[in-house]
Amino acid sequence: MVEQTASTSKGFSPSWLRPAVVERFLALVDAALIVISGIGCAVGYLLWTAGNVGKADFYAAASVLIAINFILLTLVQQGYRLKIITDLPRTLRMTLTTWTGLFGALLAIAFTMKVSEEFSRGATISFYLVGLAVLLAWKTVAARLTAHALRTGAFANGRAIMIAEFGLATSSNAVDDIGQHGYRLMRIMEIPARELTSPLLLSSLAPRFEELIAYARENRIEHIFLLINWGRQHVIDSILDVLKILPVPVHLVPDAHTARFLRYPLSGTGSTFIAELRRAPLSLRERGLKRALDLVGASLALLVFVPVMLVTAILIKLTSNGPVFFRQTRHGFGGRAFRIFKFRTMRVLEDGPTIVQAQKNDPRVTPIGKWLRKTSIDELPQLLNVLKGEMSLVGPRPHAAAHNTEYEQIIGNYAFRHHVKPGITGWAQVNGYRGETNTVDLMQKRVELDLWYINNWSLWLDILIIMRTAVISLAQAKAY
Repeated sequence: MVEQTASTSKGFSPSWLRPAVVERFLALVDAALIVISGIGCAVGYLLWTAGNVGKADFYAAASVLIAINFILLTLVQQGYRLKIITDLPRTLRMTLTTWTGLFGALLAIAFTMKVSEEFSRGATISFYLVGLAVLLAWKTVAARLTAHALRTGAFANGRAIMIAEFGLATSSNAVDDIGQHGYRLMRIMEIPARELTSPLLLSSLAPRFEELIAYARENRIEHIFLLINWGRQHVIDSILDVLKILPVPVHLVPDAHTARFLRYPLSGTGSTFIAELRRAPLSLRERGLKRALDLVGASLALLVFVPVMLVTAILIKLTSNGPVFFRQTRHGFGGRAFRIFKFRTMRVLEDGPTIVQAQKNDPRVTPIGKWLRKTSIDELPQLLNVLKGEMSLVGPRPHAAAHNTEYEQIIGNYAFRHHVKPGITGWAQVNGYRGETNTVDLMQKRVELDLWYINNWSLWLDILIIMRTAVISLAQAKAY
């Protein structure tokens, strides 16, 4: 028996209203708001304080530069994808950290290049505050409008029908995704599994297909989707043979088992397409780019933080007995061991087969050490590990050798973290997984985020993580 269901969607949306177009529009609005805010704040402040617009052209150029960088950083985070836009808390957090980190980075660059005196502090601060407020307000409005559009099928402007194996249409997210992101399912034809296994498939379903073909012609169907288990190759070929009379594209929707593999990047090897389930370590070019960022970033950071590090060293010596630095064995790229540098924050110097993680209100932590850990100042000596080439500014956080051995045995893919150099900060840390991991589930989530970083590495992603780290390191208090 074949079950047919008709779509209950409402009227069609304009043909130009497609997800890709909307995503570009959202980026353009962001850019326009940033440029308008920058120029408006500069002109307003200069008129108020000096009575003329003065160097408004400098502020206009800076506003355009900030707009371009903000768009690029948001694109790296996939911040213009409709599903992320509608996740308002995540979007607001992303906007806040990206905007603040971008301002901090550009101000640091301007200071280093000695061009900061060209810009008024009042105009700069007002630009930061007004621009942030405008962006947050716009993101809130955009999230609500986009969510409403998705619910009402506003992006579904291509007439389509689906031929599905019975049960897959209701158990798969594909139907909802197709219906919300560009296609209007006018009809779903479901075929019971027992008929799919019949050698007389075409004969038994011939009347149904004739009716479906007539319906497609009458309603000017533009797309046909097949949601059939990919193991039924004979069925797929048979249905394609029947549908060849219709001059419309036929799309094969992945079943649940296949879909999880197709989420990975696809590449071609001759005439064969392959899914990269696990990417290789970074290429020579990528390692070169990452190393250049590490050398420049670590050198600048050391210049900036030398006074902080000197004061920290003095405080450690004055408040507790023991060395200033704590060194411990960690595993780096390819699982090779190295000795990590940290400011000493505890009364013990554990480095062996048994190491107890620091916990909240841990009596081993010194009074100054508690503050150093919360602010991540204790991690600053790792800049020396970066310069030595043992670590990177960004990468999976290295764990003590004892913990490494333990987690490799109980968490699948844990060892894959060693395909890149460990980092002072990482994707897991800027997403809230910083500090103590007292359960396997917490470590599992951290590993998942580390693997996502490795599989999606780019230079822009490293820069984004560095900026987000600068913003949230003082706000979070999860390290003990």
